[in-house]
Amino acid sequence: MLRCAFLSTDNLEEFFVYDDLVKPYLEKLGWEVEDVSWHDKNCNYNQYDLVVVRSTWDYQAHANEFLATLERIEKSSARLENHFQLLKWNFSKSYLKDLENKGVPILPTIWLNEFDFQLANDAFSYFDTNEIIIKPLVSANADFTYRLTPNQLAENSQIMREQIAGKELMVQSFESSILEIGEHSLFYFNHAYSHCIKKRPGKGDFRVQEEHGGELFSVEPTQDMLNLSEQTLNALPEKALYARVDILQTSKGLAIIEVELIEPSLYFNMDSQSPERFAHAIHDLHYQK
Repeated sequence: MLRCAFLSTDNLEEFFVYDDLVKPYLEKLGWEVEDVSWHDKNCNYNQYDLVVVRSTWDYQAHANEFLATLERIEKSSARLENHFQLLKWNFSKSYLKDLENKGVPILPTIWLNEFDFQLANDAFSYFDTNEIIIKPLVSANADFTYRLTPNQLAENSQIMREQIAGKELMVQSFESSILEIGEHSLFYFNHAYSHCIKKRPGKGDFRVQEEHGGELFSVEPTQDMLNLSEQTLNALPEKALYARVDILQTSKGLAIIEVELIEPSLYFNMDSQSPERFAHAIHDLHYQK
């Protein structure tokens, strides 16, 4: 019996988790699967053949400790997926610079080493916009993500300075298409396309996550979306067991918002065949090593 750990966290009561849908298919393929919290410092990862990073959705608040856990798994006899170096590369959203350098279209971005009111305020004229988005380079679930007008930036600058002190930041123009069209996420297992969903913010919000009231729709991607996703995957430093490619329609065409390689929800509930696809991707990968 092969043993697989789905790396998770201590408390997921406030989140929607769908990884259990995969387990019956893995068990049919001869795998024993269990959830392991990344906070468990006593876990012996040598007992597993494979550790798949899944719902570690509080890692951004404990960045150094999380990386230390990943490194401990990497040094064990278990295989870590995605690979440790790929996870480290994806840890900070500065990876978007690498993608842009390889010709992948991303949203125009101002990169800040820390919060600076004047530089953030200059972004309105730089992007010729009335609204900007500010978010940390290391974040998940839209934590400390701000949508701001010039007045709101001025009014909230002090509390923002306190909340995101010491964090590297990215500043972008707010794209209204997130409200009108939504954000598309394409899912790939071993770089093979699996399924696609559209995420749209709930009324009065701009965040698309379910935890913030976002609505989800199962959709078919356009050929342009598929082409951009494949271009993006080909620009990664190495192949990924799983990848979620987030795409937004802008006035200048499609752009990559993020490529999630650490702990993306893979929304197995939105495609009835996707849990079995993922199980086979894991199984096939094990025997390719």
